[in-house]
Amino acid sequence: MGDKDIFYTNLKNRLEDTTKFPSDYLFKFIVSSEENQVEEVESLFDNIGAVINTKKSKTGKYVSVSIVLNVENADTVIKYYLKAEKIKGIISL
Repeated sequence: MGDKDIFYTNLKNRLEDTTKFPSDYLFKFIVSSEENQVEEVESLFDNIGAVINTKKSKTGKYVSVSIVLNVENADTVIKYYLKAEKIKGIISL
């Protein structure tokens, strides 16, 4: 089992221990403001009832993207993180 698999297994266990599903879940990402990463992140959550907020850093080089989405279970949370990690330069918080 690789490090990534272990990370997501641990995340799933923690989510199941601490969250009563279905529940609103806050996804937080940081992306560069110089490319279209904000749009890429937003497109992952299009048309599914997500509330998306963005905030530029003080220098304007980065954008924080916060997304609140009602999810059915821990697997749904992990599914979105796996999709997001394909975006170049993204940092998941």
